[in-house]
Amino acid sequence: MRFETDIKPLFSAADRNGMLYAFDLWSFADVKDNAGLILERVEDGSMPPDEPWDEAKIAILKAWVAAGCPA
Repeated sequence: MRFETDIKPLFSAADRNGMLYAFDLWSFADVKDNAGLILERVEDGSMPPDEPWDEAKIAILKAWVAAGCPA
């Protein structure tokens, strides 16, 4: 599982723009540094702001975080 091919595409341009005040969802370093917070917010449905993710998308992010956030 890779950031560019598996994780970055999970975040839309609107998701990215909505979170730029805190971090860049299209930046590997930013997402890795905030992975626990991002996963927590995605799981509780408070992120992304437009609509909650389905379980399949959450599972991809969760697996990436569990694998140590590989590049």
